Amino acid sequence: MEKKDWLLKAEIFASLDDRGLELISGYSDYVSYKSGESIFHEGGASGVLCIVVSGTVQILKTDPYEGTTIIAELVPGDIIGELEFFTESVFNASGVASGDTVLLRIPGEGNSFRIILEKHPGIAAAILYEFLKVISGRIRSANSLVRENSALIQELKRQVYGDKLTGLYNKTYLEETLPEYMKNRSEPVGLLLMKPDNFKFINDTFGHEAGDDTLKIMSAALNIFVGERGTVLRYMGNELGVILPGRGREESYKEAERILAMLNNLDISEATKSNDVSLSMSIGIALFPGHADISDELILLAHELPLAGRAKGGNVILFPEDVKVDV
Repeated sequence: MEKKDWLLKAEIFASLDDRGLELISGYSDYVSYKSGESIFHEGGASGVLCIVVSGTVQILKTDPYEGTTIIAELVPGDIIGELEFFTESVFNASGVASGDTVLLRIPGEGNSFRIILEKHPGIAAAILYEFLKVISGRIRSANSLVRENSALIQELKRQVYGDKLTGLYNKTYLEETLPEYMKNRSEPVGLLLMKPDNFKFINDTFGHEAGDDTLKIMSAALNIFVGERGTVLRYMGNELGVILPGRGREESYKEAERILAMLNNLDISEATKSNDVSLSMSIGIALFPGHADISDELILLAHELPLAGRAKGGNVILFPEDVKVDV
């Protein structure tokens, strides 16, 4: 079997496409152990995770009163050390090769998961997402454990879900978390996506640096303004968004009105070096469950509306039914 075939046997890699599997395969290597040789020991740090390729790994637990006990045996296809790897914790048991054993080690010699994180954040996000699903199924407090105890996971989340220009959450965050908000059909969700109608004018007149600075000012102001009422993000380009959990049509529209007024009056002179420019914004609102039951459709509906708003003259708030939008 090829490396990618073994990766597919592990839940946290099973959702990767061929490109992702090939990439992770390139960062992995095989390592062999003789019968009775120690693979890891209780209290030791990990730094890698392994898939059993051949042989058997006995997991041993030592008790001061009962001595050493075999608590599990891992066979080909089983994964070793994913919890310890992602949470940067130590092993609470020991592992010994039972018979000659071969493991697929990820990452291999000379590599680290931080390298994968920095070079391939999208693939790292997919692995993290599957890891959280797997561990959440085993340990009720897994998310709290990861959040509180793992600097690596904190860095991974920052890299994967953070927008470097604005510091807001990014497109990946929206696409991966919106389905969670939409799980409870009795709880509505409002999604606002918005674009400045005159952003091209700002870029063309004052330069792209002024455009970036304007986006930073908008993002900071919107994040502070919305506060705990919603989650602010940068979807793509100059398009910002707000997730409004528990908000139906009326509440989402009122929030959009407040945001529109705030952005219309926002001082962006620090970016443009001119007091003669103000922002004109078009905001699209898509609602769950009213407009879509699938997160991708909800995002697409909201995403199309700011452009439609600009075509109507700009500085408007639109619902999908206000314009014809094909999904």
